[in-house]
Amino acid sequence: MADLKKNLNEDDELWDEEDDDAMKDRYLTFRVGDEVYGIEIAYVTEIVGMQKITEVPDMPNFVRGVINLRGQVIPVIDVRARFHMEDRTYDDRTCVVVIQLNETSIGLVVDTVNEVMDIPAGQVSPPPKLGQGEGNRYIKGMGKVGDEVKILLDAGKLLFDNELESIGMANA
Repeated sequence: MADLKKNLNEDDELWDEEDDDAMKDRYLTFRVGDEVYGIEIAYVTEIVGMQKITEVPDMPNFVRGVINLRGQVIPVIDVRARFHMEDRTYDDRTCVVVIQLNETSIGLVVDTVNEVMDIPAGQVSPPPKLGQGEGNRYIKGMGKVGDEVKILLDAGKLLFDNELESIGMANA
């Protein structure tokens, strides 16, 4: 994970140039259960190890609570719970991927972080049209990398508007 943090920090100079092309087609990949997911690197602000999570009453079940990250209170979503997967005990590989969504930071608890990958738009297929489940709404596309498929998430759709309001992010 230290190498990954280093890679993200090296990319900071690219971000400071406000060059959208520098982050185009780049995804942070992480594992949840048996699958590898990716999220556009443009949303990712940092990756931290597990922190003490303070539970907040009357939140959706996938919102584990909040963490205090250098004085900033950040709501934390457990991706496993969001995707209706079986709970898993957090371990030393469990990470919080902090993303910026609607000008607000949100932590995503994932089983382990993998790497930053280039997945060109030409290698991304639309999500499968399988049933009417809400799970498909989180998926931006299916990234083909060699003979593997990475599930690319749409960060903006991980929460419904009413869920954003319930964790205090509406109009942020």
